[in-house]
Amino acid sequence: MLMTSATSLLVVSPHPDDEVLCCSGVIQRVLHAGGHVSIVWLTSGDGSELDLLVVEKSLLLRPSKLRELALRRMQESREAAAILGVPSDRLYFLGYPDRGILPLFTDYYITTYRSRFTTSTAVTYPGTLSPGRAYTGQNLEHDFETVLDKVRPTLVLAPSPRDSHPDHRATGLVTIRAMAQRNELSRIHYWIVHGGEFWPIPRGYEPELEMTPAPVGHGLSQNPFKLEADEEQRKRRAISAYHTQMEVMSSFLLSFVRTTELYSTNPMPGN
Repeated sequence: MLMTSATSLLVVSPHPDDEVLCCSGVIQRVLHAGGHVSIVWLTSGDGSELDLLVVEKSLLLRPSKLRELALRRMQESREAAAILGVPSDRLYFLGYPDRGILPLFTDYYITTYRSRFTTSTAVTYPGTLSPGRAYTGQNLEHDFETVLDKVRPTLVLAPSPRDSHPDHRATGLVTIRAMAQRNELSRIHYWIVHGGEFWPIPRGYEPELEMTPAPVGHGLSQNPFKLEADEEQRKRRAISAYHTQMEVMSSFLLSFVRTTELYSTNPMPGN
């Protein structure tokens, strides 16, 4: 990846925290080169029952609590971005439903989707790009294209369609579709968070180890990006800014603090 003062990087994140897990090193390197970095989150992470259990100490699926959780995660995103040096005016929250991105592009492209977690049918969070916009795939695509028009990225980091999480797969496909319409597919590099059972290996904070290729990415060219020591430590600080997630899955999150990050230039094997 070539990074200069002319680089405009867009990180496409399904949920708050994915962007720091996989892209912190490149984010810092682009900023150090004098380039621009923007981050867009498709959801605000309002569909985590595990978060409710651990953070809210509740077994009840309460929509109001999940909406409150989303606001907390959005604020944590801002704090993590500040640690990495990303300006607040380059952070874009779309606010679509957690665990609902794939359905928006299968059954709810035009008709409105209702979140089974928050019961919302439209973007409800302040600070989002289009508050009040109905949950449809068409609207999500429109908002994402608006971000592309604002950022005009020369480099895009997006989830791989091979990721095992449906929101991640769908986010990768949204990115591919939008960039293909612009004839800019070659600008995308793909990363994986949910790479297979027990991955990353080993689990936990092992900052002297390289990241091992994700099993679900077999056949992809998962190329290493080497982090400097200070970049790696700043990455840990950014991950730790996600207090809600650290309470739930700190061992998993800290597994991404390694000497390398992995990116593929092809979305699928053979492509």
